[in-house]
Amino acid sequence: MEEKDATFLKRLLATFKDEAAEHISAISSGLVDLERAAPEEQAGIIERVFRESHSMKGAARAVNLSTVETLCQSFEDVLFALKRKQIAIAADTIDVLHRSANVLGELISAVGEKGVFVVPERSRIRDLIRDFGQIMKGVALSASPSALSPAASSELGYEAAAIRPGAQMISAGTVRVTKQALDSILFQAEGLLSAKQAAGQRAAELRGIIAKMVSVKEKEVFLTEVWPGIQNSLADLGKALEQDRRVLAGMVDGLMDEVKQISMLPFSSVLDLMPKVVRDLAHDQGKDAALTISGDQIEIDRRVLDEIREPLIHLLRNSIDHGIEKPAARTAKNKDPMGSIKIDIVQKEGKSVEVVVSDDGAGIDIDKVRDSAVRLGAVTPEEAGKAGGRELLPFIFRSGVTTSPIITDISGRGLGLAIVQEKVDKLGGAVFCEQAGGRTAFRLLLPLTLSTSRGVLVRAAGQSFILPSTGFDRAVRIKRDDISTVENRETVFIDGQAVPILPLWKVLEMPGPGKGTPELVFLQAAVLGTAGHRIAFAVEEVLHEQEILVKDLGKQLARVRNVLGAAVLGTGQVATVLNISDLLKSALKAAPEKIIAAPGETGAVPVVKKSILVAEDSITARTLLKNILEAAGYDVKTAVDGIDAFTMLRTGQFDLVASDVDMPRMNGLELTAKIRQDKRLSNLPVVLITALESREDRERGIEVGANAYIVKSSFDQSNLLEVIKRLL
Repeated sequence: MEEKDATFLKRLLATFKDEAAEHISAISSGLVDLERAAPEEQAGIIERVFRESHSMKGAARAVNLSTVETLCQSFEDVLFALKRKQIAIAADTIDVLHRSANVLGELISAVGEKGVFVVPERSRIRDLIRDFGQIMKGVALSASPSALSPAASSELGYEAAAIRPGAQMISAGTVRVTKQALDSILFQAEGLLSAKQAAGQRAAELRGIIAKMVSVKEKEVFLTEVWPGIQNSLADLGKALEQDRRVLAGMVDGLMDEVKQISMLPFSSVLDLMPKVVRDLAHDQGKDAALTISGDQIEIDRRVLDEIREPLIHLLRNSIDHGIEKPAARTAKNKDPMGSIKIDIVQKEGKSVEVVVSDDGAGIDIDKVRDSAVRLGAVTPEEAGKAGGRELLPFIFRSGVTTSPIITDISGRGLGLAIVQEKVDKLGGAVFCEQAGGRTAFRLLLPLTLSTSRGVLVRAAGQSFILPSTGFDRAVRIKRDDISTVENRETVFIDGQAVPILPLWKVLEMPGPGKGTPELVFLQAAVLGTAGHRIAFAVEEVLHEQEILVKDLGKQLARVRNVLGAAVLGTGQVATVLNISDLLKSALKAAPEKIIAAPGETGAVPVVKKSILVAEDSITARTLLKNILEAAGYDVKTAVDGIDAFTMLRTGQFDLVASDVDMPRMNGLELTAKIRQDKRLSNLPVVLITALESREDRERGIEVGANAYIVKSSFDQSNLLEVIKRLL
């Protein structure tokens, strides 16, 4: 019985968390609306928020979450007083309500399977109760529905919590599906049974034909009447199989469409809370900004929504911290004191969606981007000096590139936009930045669904590759004589715009055309990117566009540069699905190269391995690190302690040092300090890999000049390789 009770409680709490998340979203949106509403609209909004709070209080009472119930009670008291105009709608009052909604959201998220809270601190709750008391000082609450019994509240029209039947939301591992949708899927799945039986019948017929052919061969009888019989049987079987294929294709397509439809949710399911995110961030910085959203009714795969939520928040943070000015500064520029941030969603042709996050702030300081990119080593001072705004804007997505003069809890580390790029890449999409018309805009091109997508099949270096359609601009046929050289790079004009062109095999670091390859009069190329940032990749052949099911490469190859995953073609051949965003970045890094190798050249790209020195006193850890790094393509040397490592550094050439901290004779901190004091080695990247995980230990690593600090208890191979890749 106890086990049944525990299982029931677990289900009940999961249901409560889903329902409460909806209430919190509605409350937060309502509070943002209340701040901006005209006086005649305020009463309706207050009533709406009041009902949401009351429903959540009832649900909390049902699962014995007294802390949530108490906060909702105080929340309702204030709202009821606002309804009766016993208190005014003041900024301080709204701030307390916003803080209460934030704490309620944290409480709901922190509910465990047994109803145990993890966060927030009780002091924050006590402060809120105190602030509510200050607001309500002198206000009579005797008529407040929240102070009445559940029965009395019900009589006033406020019922206990119940899950709204038509609502949709995203939550961990659950999604609500209508009965009609389930019935439709079941009906189509049952139809597959007949297709299964038909396939068995065709297989039996084929076995019969094969048996007849074997029998004829064994008897060495080659009668004319036998072979026409076999031919007729094969012809009939071919027709039946084609009919089966058409029926099965229709059933599978219909079933896939139904499943996709169930997994689709409107953008509003993740955007409802964004106005409050903007409000809170702006408020914390003494700024004023309003968020407007259009196209949020467009539906997209819920897995895409799960992944895109964090990038959208990063972009909103970026708009407020770097873009929107404070009211006084905006007024001095003859701008509205309130900043404007927009999220516009548009469904594109094919199976993709464009999300544009823009603001009317100060814009991106290109000079600061240039300086930051040079400091990071992403571009040389000479190249940066020649580059214009359009060439430099893509660098803002590089990890470490930032225009902020100081690191804060919101920005300054140069990670926010890098995370946006990484998340969008993972989805097989693309992200671009542009400045025009007084607005800075980030354009995110996303696939409509992750279950299947579309891609263009091309051939390069004798292999098949798939380019996702979301970033594929067009296929072009280029006359060799139309290619010109601009700043040592081959370029072709498309729609009046100069577009760089280089071989796909070059970007993928594959062997190119062999000796004696004839120079072609016409070339085929795939143009990737958007109108503002395009690159043409020369290929042997552009074949066709097709539907693809992208599979990842497994945990061991979670992140491979230029590669998104793999897909099985209709022929059974496995083709590599390329990452368009990575290709564009790799193309910018690639050395200038002619499309066709000169006679006598092999076209092969020499690969120079980066050299890493590993300093570790444990032979087990030393061997593990060496194997991991060598498998990733690095040339690795090892040292048994800091003195051994520093001696090797003075006599050899290395691109990076990976060191333990706790070592005999000279530890990793001392080794790092000596490296920084040596003029020749001072810029050498150092990664500390250690069991010491306290904040003080990390600060010591920063003080001596380490570039990265990785704790062994949370060691992850992909994380180490990603850190090293960034530093190199």
